[in-house]
Amino acid sequence: MASTSDIRKGLCIKYSNDIYKIIEFLHVKPGKGPAFVRTKLKSVTTGKVIDNTFSAGHKIEDVRVETNKFQYLYSEGDDYHFMNNDDYNQISINVDILENPDLMKEGEIVSISINTEDGMPLSVDMPASVILEVTHAEPGVKGNTATNATKPATVETGAKINVPLFINEGDKIKIDTDSRSYQERIKE
Repeated sequence: MASTSDIRKGLCIKYSNDIYKIIEFLHVKPGKGPAFVRTKLKSVTTGKVIDNTFSAGHKIEDVRVETNKFQYLYSEGDDYHFMNNDDYNQISINVDILENPDLMKEGEIVSISINTEDGMPLSVDMPASVILEVTHAEPGVKGNTATNATKPATVETGAKINVPLFINEGDKIKIDTDSRSYQERIKE
């Protein structure tokens, strides 16, 4: 059993007959009244996100989780196949558990959290950013740079990302995996 002081991003807990992963939290100490923790929880089974508030000192049941590095191999229908980098065992995970699967290219290293009680994968955490090549982008219009103008571009994995006008086909760009936003162009 853990308490609200143990709450951190990525912690998996049992709550209302399901397993949830904490994706955001905020400790609040108002001027009047007791302290509390405002959380955003994501169900690892359904992917549904809920908001919940725990009072300070509230006991929460945490789930024992083991996290390992896995390499993304390939996708087949709705299943994505990964290989453990330590023992070379392979697992397949349904697309519902993945966040932004269209930003993963073959060979990408991800962290997979596995429930130690039943061996079921709970979540797949991608690196903070990925570098992908632009395969299609409309040419930018000259003179349209007074504002932060963007255009849609398709990257090598098929994902569509808004990029600045100066990005062209063949450029490699760095993409933030949480917000799916362009960060910078990578020079070779």
